[in-house]
Amino acid sequence: MHETPPAPQLKAPNAARMYDYHLGGSANFAVDREAIDEILEWLPEGSHYARENRSFLVRAVRYLVNEVGIDQFLDLGSGVPTVGNVHETAQALNPAARVAYVDFEPVAVCHARQLLRQEGAERVTVTQADIREPESVLAAPGVAELLDFDRPVGVLAVGVLPFVPDGQAQQLMATYRDAAVAGSYAVVSHISRTCWTEEQMQRLMDVMSRTPTPERERTPEQIATLLPGFTAIEPGVVPVPRWRPESPPSEDVVHRSNCYGLVGYRP
Repeated sequence: MHETPPAPQLKAPNAARMYDYHLGGSANFAVDREAIDEILEWLPEGSHYARENRSFLVRAVRYLVNEVGIDQFLDLGSGVPTVGNVHETAQALNPAARVAYVDFEPVAVCHARQLLRQEGAERVTVTQADIREPESVLAAPGVAELLDFDRPVGVLAVGVLPFVPDGQAQQLMATYRDAAVAGSYAVVSHISRTCWTEEQMQRLMDVMSRTPTPERERTPEQIATLLPGFTAIEPGVVPVPRWRPESPPSEDVVHRSNCYGLVGYRP
């Protein structure tokens, strides 16, 4: 983890701030909005991906709190906790739930801290750290002092592993798994084509290559390997609208999602 927090890079778009813009947030700049607007010109399903990804996160957190009793979460690459954030979702069901947000982007971290202060949020921390350095993340005061790793924890890696190279992503999640006790869970979502063409995906990757964190697509089969040592719970790796929906999604919603999700149990 860097001793001095990096300054915001405002000459290039940033994935966390772009995602915030997708969801209607305010923690973004003109360079981020211009990049998203460029993407949406030829990839109109882009914002649909962001919304379905966030809906999956909400359903997964509700499942973990309601169905299996998880009351503490480590949210990796959390971005800005805007609509449908983890702490509000979890604490609506269990007011004692604890959430440790972790992100590397300075603007996202600053904005998140301001929001939490304004809300008077309790049992919630925001840590600026690189999730690719799990030892630093796990030792950070905002994580180590809030979460009790002697009890089950929910590790959330929603929409963040596309920014981690092959091989490193599996090792990364294995390290977080080893820090968690049996009975813990992990949640992953990942960009993966359901309707985008090869050309559309390549143009998306070209835009993302301008950011500090170039993105990559993975197939559902590759996504299934991202949680080594975890046992996938039903329905396994599926397009995110099909992961335990409140009502059956239409085929059109599934077709436009371009994102797969997975929840795993640590035996």
